[in-house]
Amino acid sequence: MSSAPKPPETYVVGVDYGSLSGRAVVVRVRDGREMGDGVFEYPHAVMDEVLDATGHQLPPDWALQDANDYIEVLKHAVPAAVAASGVDPARIVGIGTDFTACTMVPTTAGGVPLHDLPQFRERPHAYVKLWKHHAAQPQADRINELAHARREPWINRYGGLISSEWEFAKGLQLLEEDPEVYAATERWVEAADWIVWQLGGTYERNACTAGYKGILQEGHYPSREFLAALNPAFEDFVDDKLDHPIGQLGDVAGHLTARAAAWTGLPQGIAVAVGNVDAHVTAPAARAIAPGRMVAIMGTSTCHVMNHDELREVPGMCGVVDGGITKGSFGYEAGQSGVGDIFAWFTRELGAPRPGTPPMRPGSPCTNTSRRWGP
Repeated sequence: MSSAPKPPETYVVGVDYGSLSGRAVVVRVRDGREMGDGVFEYPHAVMDEVLDATGHQLPPDWALQDANDYIEVLKHAVPAAVAASGVDPARIVGIGTDFTACTMVPTTAGGVPLHDLPQFRERPHAYVKLWKHHAAQPQADRINELAHARREPWINRYGGLISSEWEFAKGLQLLEEDPEVYAATERWVEAADWIVWQLGGTYERNACTAGYKGILQEGHYPSREFLAALNPAFEDFVDDKLDHPIGQLGDVAGHLTARAAAWTGLPQGIAVAVGNVDAHVTAPAARAIAPGRMVAIMGTSTCHVMNHDELREVPGMCGVVDGGITKGSFGYEAGQSGVGDIFAWFTRELGAPRPGTPPMRPGSPCTNTSRRWGP
C-alpha cells in the first residue's frame, strides 16, 4: 500500500521591532526551523538630540521615533526574509510581532500618528515616545508618591515603583507639557498594538503591555479619583484614551488587510497575532514557561522573566501580571534598563583613543567627563 501524501508545509512570519531596526524571520510551523530572515534599520533611528522635522534641539532625556519607520520594516524586512527563505508566500499562514515597551504612539481614533498631521509635524510631543524616553520622571515621581500616600493596592504589583517609561507617566507628561496635542490624542497606543492594528485592521490592547506598562491589574486601571488627584484634567485619561478590549497572548487579533498584504507580499487574510513585548516572547521560544524557570534576555536592556502559579509581591521587581507571559500563569519581570546602551556607550567612548589623545596608562582612572553618562 502506498503511504498517504504528506500535507504541504506551512510557515509563519515573525517581526521583532527593536530600538534601531526591525528584524523579520520565516519559520516552519512543523518544527520551528528558521528558513530565512531580513533586517531593516529605521531611517529616523532614535531622535534623542534633534527633532528631524525641524532641526530643533530636544531637551535632555527625550527619545522619539517616527511610526512610519515601523511600516518600512514591513515593506523591506518581511519581503527580504521571504526571499531569503525560498518559501512560497502562499504557504505562509500567519504573522506575529513583538515590540520594545513601553513605546507609545499618540494617534487619532483611526490610528493615524499625530506627527503625520500637518499641524503637529513640528511638535515633539506628537511623535512616538520610545521606551527609553525618560523625560517623564517628574510625573512618575508624583504617581509613586500619591500611590503610596493613598495606599493604592496596585503599586506593590510593580515592586513599589511605576517607571517614567510607562504609559501613565508619559501620558501625564503629554498633558502637562502640550495640552493641545494631548487633547488631539484620541488613542494612546502601545507601538506593540499599533503595528498589529496596521496589519490586521483591528485595535486590541495586548495583555502583556497593558499589565506591565499600563497598570492594568485584575481588570482595573487606577481609578478616576486617583488620576484627578494627579491633575484634574487627567481624570478621563483611561476612559478617553486608553481603555480598550484586551487581547490574550497567542490569540488572533485580526487578519491581514489588503493594504498590509501589499506592503509585505504576504497573502491577504492570514492570521495576525495579538501583539507582545520583545523580552516576554522569549520565554515560550526558549521553552521556559514552567513555573520557576527564569530567562535572562540581553539587549538594549537586560530583562529577567519567569512564570509561576503563585502570586507574590516582590519589592523591586518591574511587575507581576496574570497572563503577562502565557495565559494561565503569573508572569514576573525584573531587570536592568539600559545595559546594552551603557555597553555601547563604553565601547564608543573608551574602546579606541580619539585622534591626538595619548593612550591611557594601565590602571589609570577614567577621567573622560566631557560628556554626560548615557547613550
